[in-house]
Amino acid sequence: MKKKKIRNQFLNHFENDSTFSLFEVIVLILISVVFGVIIGYLLTYGNSNLRRVRSNSNLGEVVNTYNSIIDNYYDEVDEKKLSDAAIKGMISSLEDPYSSFLDESMSGDFNKSVDGEYVGIGIAIYFEEEYNHVSSITKNSPASQAGIQEGDIILSVNEKDCKGLYPNQLYELISGSLGGTVTLEVLRGEEKLSFVMKRDVIEIQSVTGKVFSEEDGKIGYIKIDVISSNSYEQFSKVLKRLEKKEIDSLILDLRDNPGGQLDQTRKILSMFFPKKTILYRIEKSGSIHKIYSLNQETRDYPIVVLVNGNTASSAEVIASCFQENYKEVHLVGTKTYGKGNVQKSISLRSGSSIKFTVESWLTSKGVQVNGKGITPDIEEEQDPVYYVEYLEKDDSQLHKAISLLK
Repeated sequence: MKKKKIRNQFLNHFENDSTFSLFEVIVLILISVVFGVIIGYLLTYGNSNLRRVRSNSNLGEVVNTYNSIIDNYYDEVDEKKLSDAAIKGMISSLEDPYSSFLDESMSGDFNKSVDGEYVGIGIAIYFEEEYNHVSSITKNSPASQAGIQEGDIILSVNEKDCKGLYPNQLYELISGSLGGTVTLEVLRGEEKLSFVMKRDVIEIQSVTGKVFSEEDGKIGYIKIDVISSNSYEQFSKVLKRLEKKEIDSLILDLRDNPGGQLDQTRKILSMFFPKKTILYRIEKSGSIHKIYSLNQETRDYPIVVLVNGNTASSAEVIASCFQENYKEVHLVGTKTYGKGNVQKSISLRSGSSIKFTVESWLTSKGVQVNGKGITPDIEEEQDPVYYVEYLEKDDSQLHKAISLLK
């Protein structure tokens, strides 16, 4: 009744008074402007949001199912596991082999490889006979400075017995906040030793290089293990160091490289090709965009690019660009993997993450690589002996590259 009375008073005011005060005119103008903005917004953005509204209404069934299970299931329910399962289901319904759900452990490993750094003490380990053994140590890392050595057997971390723990479980014990203290007890021969270290930012060295000195000149060699957020910086330093040693040619080893960040790929390629060069193309929603070199740098010495069946994604972008654009180049090895899709990664509040395909890439000349791979102009199978001990002397593909550049 009160609302009706107010409404009647409001209407009667305008029915019985044909004139308006200045204040009332201003109020009417303001009301008109506000309504105009609202109507304009709805006309402009309404249609674009309809899909989102419909999508949100579809989520009602998911939410109802989740709540029903939590409220009525006869036993205790792990709510995080339940929500993770729902996310996994959405990702798997895409039926895309490159879209996936990564739990906290997998997400951490993935982010390390992509980011190119992590917080830790700088050791790599392998599991054997119930204990983890130190296989390598990062240069200038806390482990290196403390005196940890390759072959040390890790007995405990912060006084927690590590017998029977797998590497991922051991890494969880070691990981933590930057500057936090880690105490490792190790067995070295017959002696037990204790080392105290503070966690630091460890840079993953994804690019390495060296020089092969031959009678006919110096051959530079660069190996890129993965293309992470610091790969261009590392590559640039390594390449310029080799060039200071006056190399006459270069071997670029992309074997077993799963790819990584396209922006780093573009920067690496831009060191070899001028601005007018199309490095690769991106296809999304039916549109194709050309990606050009970023600067005017060029090189003109002979190059051999080594590839194999595990060379994939943005590593294939590099291989294809050299094959299609570089003046004096050979691709040596076996056909590449053939991954022409690009994924986007999103971190979830739980610590897990999802990645899904958002676009695809084509070579600089518009060739589709996905599912096909890149065929080297000189096919060279690896000597099976190499896979026994991975010794350089048994690397037949590398020796082929060297012989081509002599």
